[in-house]
Amino acid sequence: MSLECCAPIAREPLSESDAAELAALLKAVADPVRLRLLSMIGSHAGGEACVCDLTGSFDLTAPTISHHLKILRTAGLIDGERRGTWVYYRIIPETVNKLGELFTPLARRETVDA
Repeated sequence: MSLECCAPIAREPLSESDAAELAALLKAVADPVRLRLLSMIGSHAGGEACVCDLTGSFDLTAPTISHHLKILRTAGLIDGERRGTWVYYRIIPETVNKLGELFTPLARRETVDA
């Protein structure tokens, strides 16, 4: 099996610490509400979303939405900034990319003729 064809998870066994870190990220997004929140934040105009823009999309109470946002924030997938009475959230690309890279095959280097 060529290493170039394989996603990182198939190249070699994960270390205990890497597995624990990735499991925490996967657990954070393994809930439909949290996955939708992450998607809504990431796809929102300007790359950030006010909590006031998020709560109306769910049939859940504001404290429940806050709980889900806290889990995403604790996992390091999002960050927030208070502006007045509202909190604005944005994705932390480095952390979210760890999830994508876990299952994505390595990009093959292609030589471009000059």
